[in-house]
Amino acid sequence: MNVGVAHSEVNPNTRVMNSRGIWLAYGISVGVLHVVLLSIPFFSVPVVWTLTNVIHNLVMYVLLHTVKGTPFETPDQGKDRLLTHWEQIDYGTQCTSSRKFLSISPVVLYLLTSFYTKYDPMHFIINTASLLSVLLPKLPQFHGVRVFGINKY
Repeated sequence: MNVGVAHSEVNPNTRVMNSRGIWLAYGISVGVLHVVLLSIPFFSVPVVWTLTNVIHNLVMYVLLHTVKGTPFETPDQGKDRLLTHWEQIDYGTQCTSSRKFLSISPVVLYLLTSFYTKYDPMHFIINTASLLSVLLPKLPQFHGVRVFGINKY
């Protein structure tokens, strides 16, 4: 009996990216972030694109690769409390459509940012470092790995 649980999943984090409309909501939220940054008068277009990319990647890093456990009371007896959200998606199965979407979307944003900043060297370095910070933890070789013991507990 699952007391206090109003869902049928053992861990709802495993299926949240397969929910209806979540990819559209993700795209719209990135677009809204970009429009809000564009409305600030003293930011140039290249700065806005770089800020959009960096803020997006920072938020995705924190949400997917830093926060551990589940926000729900789950009947799995705490098995997933030491896993990040990325490690819980699709029960840890690699190369699913959700994982591919979450891996490709920062690359697409990076390509757009590089184009609109006209490949300026300073913007290019910042955006590349930001992209690598979210792509490397998504590699299958880093599944469950805690580099230098960071985020171990």
